[in-house]
Amino acid sequence: MEESIPVMLITGPVGAGKTTVASIVSELLESVQIAHAFVDIDSLRWSYPSPAHDRFRTELAMKNLAAIWPNFQAAGATHLVLADVLESREDLVQYSRAVPGADILVVRLRASLDTLLTRLRIREIGAGLDWHLQRAAVLSQQMDRDKVEDILVDTDEKSVAAIAHEILTRSNWANIPDVS
Repeated sequence: MEESIPVMLITGPVGAGKTTVASIVSELLESVQIAHAFVDIDSLRWSYPSPAHDRFRTELAMKNLAAIWPNFQAAGATHLVLADVLESREDLVQYSRAVPGADILVVRLRASLDTLLTRLRIREIGAGLDWHLQRAAVLSQQMDRDKVEDILVDTDEKSVAAIAHEILTRSNWANIPDVS
């Protein structure tokens, strides 16, 4: 029988704070000694060029995730925290193939478009800014329409620590003392 692997996929449009929030979730899990790994999926796809059939290099990212998950398991990880843009629930199949036994909980971070655009203007420099600004608007509307999440967390005017605490409380992954 295949072992069940708790996987938390933190998603949202570009600028939502997925990676930042996921890293704090990871720190909080460590503070209560829950063995886990944290992977920013973007780091597994970052290469050039993109194949014509895989514009966002998703296939590469999933192959890389499948290659590294057994190493995390061998090192003692029992849980997996991921940060990535999830556009459709159907895309979860790819994560399940990469992490056999994955029991995936999708947490979507939602922020107002003004908040997303402000964050992106601070974070992005150079030629990629316009693309990110347009992508944030498209993804924000799409995710509100399609509701890819199991848990929705509004992030406007909340600290990263408070968001991470809310995620862990609502997901029942860990009982962490309130940090706000």
